[in-house]
Amino acid sequence: MDFLLISLILLGLALVALVILVFVKFRKRKTDEAKEINYQAFVSIGVVFLGAGIVMSIINPGLIGIAALGVIYIIIGLANRDKWKKKS
Repeated sequence: MDFLLISLILLGLALVALVILVFVKFRKRKTDEAKEINYQAFVSIGVVFLGAGIVMSIINPGLIGIAALGVIYIIIGLANRDKWKKKS
């Protein structure tokens, strides 16, 4: 198959998926209430990004941004620690 044809097929599938996602999102918005942000998840994601970023920056020093993103997520999560939900 031609590269252009494969690219157009993938682009078409992506557009169809986008239309479906937008339709589902607008439909859910009418029925659901606004949900609270889970700041505890930001810390978990930040730890994973920090660890992966350190490993990736050792392999390729140009990828320091992933570790920085992990630090930012950790800071956001810890700054809003008072909004964490208590586990019962």
